Amino acid sequence: MKNIDEQLEILSHGASEIIQKDDLIKRLKSKKKLIIKAGLDPTMPDMHLGHTVVLNKLRQFQDLGHEVVFLIGDYTASIGDPSGRDATRPSIDSKDIKNNAKIFQKEIYKILDKKKTRIEFNSKWLGKLSAADLIKLASLQTVARMLERDDFEKRYQSEKPISIHEFLYPLLQAFDSVQLKADVELGGTDQKFNLLLGRKLQEHYNMAPQVCITMPILEGLDGVKKMSKSLGNYISISDESNDMFGKIMSISDDLMWKYFDLLSSTPLKDIEKYKQDATDNTLNPRDIKLKLANEIVSRYYGDAVGDDCEKNFIDRFRNKQITDNIEELVIKKQVNQSSLDIITLLTKELSIIPSTSEVRRLLKQNAIKINDEIVSSIDFKCPEKEQFVLQVGKKITYKIVID
Repeated sequence: MKNIDEQLEILSHGASEIIQKDDLIKRLKSKKKLIIKAGLDPTMPDMHLGHTVVLNKLRQFQDLGHEVVFLIGDYTASIGDPSGRDATRPSIDSKDIKNNAKIFQKEIYKILDKKKTRIEFNSKWLGKLSAADLIKLASLQTVARMLERDDFEKRYQSEKPISIHEFLYPLLQAFDSVQLKADVELGGTDQKFNLLLGRKLQEHYNMAPQVCITMPILEGLDGVKKMSKSLGNYISISDESNDMFGKIMSISDDLMWKYFDLLSSTPLKDIEKYKQDATDNTLNPRDIKLKLANEIVSRYYGDAVGDDCEKNFIDRFRNKQITDNIEELVIKKQVNQSSLDIITLLTKELSIIPSTSEVRRLLKQNAIKINDEIVSSIDFKCPEKEQFVLQVGKKITYKIVID
């Protein structure tokens, strides 16, 4: 069992803000199993790595023995979260909401412990609110306070329309915390207003106000804007494994550290060691990034797949380095010509080996390679529909293209 300082270090790592930290310490010291709330509106059919920032923090709470309530906002999805938006969200069909919710229920368990997770749908209580209930709820917050929200204020100042129903969203999210009796709520930094409103409503209902933990917004592949499917800069947790690996390897070295902080379960002392090694030039940042990509792919597809993807990436990287710096030779394939064998290639097409016997000798010495694979048979047929790298001994290397 970790002591309070160790727990606090784990839970604070990567977080933007904890409100109120003293409250969190007090609740951790009570040794009570805390109710940890986080939610997501099923407005898209799959999750990307940006969504998993909060899920990773939820998993840390689970590993420390607490109960996670993952709230699927099937009711609030019909309103649309205005957080970080400069325009009203378009409405979503109820059938799409249900289908997306089913996908979410499967994908969250790629990170969360199913045995320690409770899934709730906020339509369970929000769908029962009457018009009178909504009016009473709305009376707990003023328009002036709503306009203090950064996104609402910007839209108001620029005279962009704000629909009345958008004001209801933060109130309904806050009311979720009342219904769930949340001890802690997690969300992105753009959710801070909503999380604080949850504290206010809990106090109104004579409950201890929840601790609010905000997590940074994860930049996408461009390294500038928030990871988003609509911007095309996202990495889906359902991406094909090699594609996921390659996308992670494409992020900048600077952004890599933020991905480590927010997505990796690598011990903090190891991450600090990587940073120091990179600063001292004792470890190439690319090699550190390989560890990150392997870990993330392994999380969703298993260790064996992660290792295979790393090998595939290294092979492609090495071959690209080779082919970028060697002479290219184009061989014209004759009409009705069968596949080109290794002897014909070396003795006739390229004329770099004087005789068939010399080719045989080189084959026995494992001195001939194609795409870094040893050629051992005189019957070997060259690739027909792709370029390949030919190596003969230590000095002769060509990029061969059969046209």
